Amino acid sequence: MISTKGRYALRVMIDLADHRECAAIPLKDIAERQDISKKYLEIIVKDLVRAGLVKGSSGKGGGYHLTKAPEEYTALEIIEASEGPVVTVACLGPDAEPCPRAAECKSLPIWEQLDAITHDFLKSKKLSDIM
Repeated sequence: MISTKGRYALRVMIDLADHRECAAIPLKDIAERQDISKKYLEIIVKDLVRAGLVKGSSGKGGGYHLTKAPEEYTALEIIEASEGPVVTVACLGPDAEPCPRAAECKSLPIWEQLDAITHDFLKSKKLSDIM
């Protein structure tokens, strides 16, 4: 399940893309437009900066901007920057312990297929498609 953090990260990126003609967009402006707490956005934007999806500048005229064109971002990379790996069930996570029941688990194929469909869908959606 994608949490509020992942959904808000996508909204932040859409906002930055919609206002990319501005040199840098202050976080308070994004918070007001998106009706999201500035404090919560600070956490989200920190993850986006760490992932290299946005760049920030401080001081007068400071704020945030995209590091590439909207068509170069996928929904998957944005969500994973804030959420970590998107997996449909815990046993498919990259850090999951090997399941001792995997060989006889009759439901595993459906989760693997759903995982693949989810990844393919989110990877196919560019930020430019969403905005």
